[in-house]
Amino acid sequence: MRLIVIVFLVLIVASLGSALMFLFKDRGDPEVSRRMAKALALRVGLSITLFMLLMGGYYFGLLTGRL
Repeated sequence: MRLIVIVFLVLIVASLGSALMFLFKDRGDPEVSRRMAKALALRVGLSITLFMLLMGGYYFGLLTGRL
């Protein structure tokens, strides 16, 4: 379970970094803004999925107090 959490955190940070890259790459271009919005939406989706996995794992007893 610890590996899954680490992978999700790395993916979340990578998605945030790609959105930052799209932000600085070209300002004012609608296509870049769309890609940045998709990257941020992916980050939110990954964060919600990680939260739900952690809550489900705790509820079903797969997680104890520590990861």
